[in-house]
Amino acid sequence: MKAVIVEDEVISAQNLERIIDSIDKDIKIVAVLQSVEECVEWFSDNKHPDVVFMDIHLADGDSFAIFEEVEISCPIIFTTAYDEYALKAFDVNSIDYILKPISKASLEKALNKLEQVVFKDNNSDLVDQIVQSINKTRKSYKKHFLIPFRDKLTPLPVEDIAYIYSENKSAKIVCFDKSEHMIDTSLDDILRQLDPASFFRANRQYIISHHSVSDLSVWFGGKLAVNLSVPTQERIIVSRAKNNEFKEWYMENDNLN
Repeated sequence: MKAVIVEDEVISAQNLERIIDSIDKDIKIVAVLQSVEECVEWFSDNKHPDVVFMDIHLADGDSFAIFEEVEISCPIIFTTAYDEYALKAFDVNSIDYILKPISKASLEKALNKLEQVVFKDNNSDLVDQIVQSINKTRKSYKKHFLIPFRDKLTPLPVEDIAYIYSENKSAKIVCFDKSEHMIDTSLDDILRQLDPASFFRANRQYIISHHSVSDLSVWFGGKLAVNLSVPTQERIIVSRAKNNEFKEWYMENDNLN
């Protein structure tokens, strides 16, 4: 089986290659492509492989733009940081996806599904349905939180939020203007309502906005310290196990800042 990897992060591409090599399947990587432009050129000039592993966000745009320029008839397995709720369309359209960070188990599951699927010669309609589904889901994320103030509920725009941290069994929202607002909801519930491209659960105590991240510092034991533009109650530490996922989120969504 011949495969192409579409991934603009060198480390992520290398990690995917290692996982593929560790799986007992005859898979040969024939190309690693990093941009929409490079993909259009390669798929126009080369015989298509048996499968493509394709990241959704590339340096020069969403990978869906590739399908506007060239027809790709082989199966696509998307790799993405979007949550499962946002990508239900992939299951019904028989195009699989793997959530980042990619694991051997998730890759094996996708490849096993690939072997059972009879793929259509022209998948442009399926890709269009997926794009529409993702766009609809993006629009469904919370745009405002209703914040109690005296005897009223005041709407707080999500884009005003710098970070959210847990306090007792509630959560406190801290805005870029340094105002603070209590909300009687758990961080888990709040996270499900936020766009994962804009917000990340750094640890058990903190959800942070991409717009608020100033820079990162290397911390003890392979951990990361995240420095925000707004003061925090304590230093925000991302665990060693989660730092690759965080760095991918930070770099993939760098255009948000």
